[in-house]
Amino acid sequence: MRPHDLLRIASDAPPFDDAPAWVAAALERAPFVVVRRAPVRVDAIGIGIRGASRNERFGTWLDPRYVAEVFTPESLSKREADPVRARLPAFALLRATAKIIDETGLDWGPAGSTGFELASSIPTVTPTSDLDLVIRAPDPLSHDDACKLFDALSQAARTENTRIDVQIETPDAAFSLAEFARTNLRVMLRHANGPRLATDPWAAR
Repeated sequence: MRPHDLLRIASDAPPFDDAPAWVAAALERAPFVVVRRAPVRVDAIGIGIRGASRNERFGTWLDPRYVAEVFTPESLSKREADPVRARLPAFALLRATAKIIDETGLDWGPAGSTGFELASSIPTVTPTSDLDLVIRAPDPLSHDDACKLFDALSQAARTENTRIDVQIETPDAAFSLAEFARTNLRVMLRHANGPRLATDPWAAR
């Protein structure tokens, strides 16, 4: 499983003994967690649990036996929001960006609150929510192509009057499209073993 995948936890999963008090209520409301970027373990998956507010975030480990269902960002890119909520800016921007990114031929999908709501059907997106996207780029993306993609997505975000945050995922790490498009210098890589600076994100291991 990869970072940003959403997992539905099986109903017989044991509680997380080291979790703060709000976690039990959050999982009862929506038994979904997100795979976080963490060192690989054969016996557990690094996960993050979200609560009702932005300051309620908890990282822990999940036994793979208790994964009932997996939702990748790619699988969520074709899902539609509830018609009552589809006009929210984040969902409107998701529809607007689909054609832009599909033309690149890269795999992609929503993450963050947008992905969480599409997977869980629990209202999570608000009128002020950003749109978080993940784009898989196993092969190097040129700086010119990155700039063109960033400009097109930024224009779509301005049209929908909201913000967009795009993470480019290499086979080993991730980095911000905005940062990569703005400079020919080093970018900050998010790696399982911690952050690091890199000039060529695809060469960093």
